[in-house]
Amino acid sequence: MPLRYGFLSTYSPTQCGLATFTAALLDELTSAAPGAASGVVRLLEAPAGPGPRPGAVVGDLVAGTPGGPRRAARLLNGFDIAVVQHEYGVYGGPDGDEVIEVLDNVEVPVVVVLHTVLVSPSQHQREVMEALVASADAVVVMTETARARLVDGYRVHPYRVSVIPHGAADNRRAAPARSARPTILTWGLLGPGKGIEWGIAAMAELTDLDPPVRYLVAGQTHPKVLARDGEEYRDRLAALASRLGVADSVTFDPRYLDSGSLAELVSGADVVLLPYDSVDQVTSGILIEAVAALRPVVATRFPHAVELLGDGAGLLVPHGDVAAIAAAVRSIVTDDGVARGLTSAASAHAPELLWPAVARSYRRLAAGLAARTGSRLGVAPLPAPQRAPAPVPTPMTATATATR
Repeated sequence: MPLRYGFLSTYSPTQCGLATFTAALLDELTSAAPGAASGVVRLLEAPAGPGPRPGAVVGDLVAGTPGGPRRAARLLNGFDIAVVQHEYGVYGGPDGDEVIEVLDNVEVPVVVVLHTVLVSPSQHQREVMEALVASADAVVVMTETARARLVDGYRVHPYRVSVIPHGAADNRRAAPARSARPTILTWGLLGPGKGIEWGIAAMAELTDLDPPVRYLVAGQTHPKVLARDGEEYRDRLAALASRLGVADSVTFDPRYLDSGSLAELVSGADVVLLPYDSVDQVTSGILIEAVAALRPVVATRFPHAVELLGDGAGLLVPHGDVAAIAAAVRSIVTDDGVARGLTSAASAHAPELLWPAVARSYRRLAAGLAARTGSRLGVAPLPAPQRAPAPVPTPMTATATATR
């Protein structure tokens, strides 16, 4: 019988990278095994309002609710495999240490998926991460860089760590004909650190192009940024575009796009620009989606970009280097050979990045864990490595906010 997966994650209607990831992976796992009743224990910062839950949601874990972690664990124990998505900012407690109590009470095999591995964690962040991986039967990271960072920087058994890419929808298509006005696209939840200001400044160096380029910045402001600062960042960007004289070339689309609308937007882009400020980012779902869609990419040299684009699937530029960003964009929109070369290199990566391939890797990992524990097989389990004792985190106040 197909395995039943219980996810612990943010989920619809929450708009964030983890929720999108979980929905896509869950859909792929269940579409290939329609007889399996998988589900989600949804992470919330506050109780959900009135109205029905999404069909996949079997219960909620509201941050800081007494008894909530044990109830979440009981729900996860109703499945064959627990898949726990981790970012520091989505669980209750200091640095999200509430997740440890959940895992202490989960009895089925646990796969922990790490979306962030910090280079310089606080002491408590390190304790949370080490307790988390010690409680897992398998740990998934999404890049080789993340694996090396985890194994070298934390107490973790290397054999427990697997690399499985983020996953992307199949939006591949032939390179579009040169459009009347080439579109440079940056998308995702908006907030400081996205580096959009560098992209806008680069547009000011491309005003001589004929036809002129258009820079489209698509996506809502990140909910946490919106709650804290309102639209201050977006307003600053619009003011910058006006000050540099490129307001007519920079367009903001503040909608949160559904998958169909996003696919259409991405497939029509001449260049995808990722001008991120972070020098530590080891996972970018947006980078994966752009490469899988065979779009020419220009990205700053954050670790995931260096790893994925280093063989020619994109152009890498230094952080905050406006001239380098402008030169890279110029080379793509003015030279069909450059664009074709990037698309060809991306096409070699795309098949392994699509959700069907990613889901197959998760199924193989889960099947191995189930076989070792005898889950759903009705046979004596094979010997399996014991989970290491989880260190008890010491409460501190440092926090980390994840970005997609």
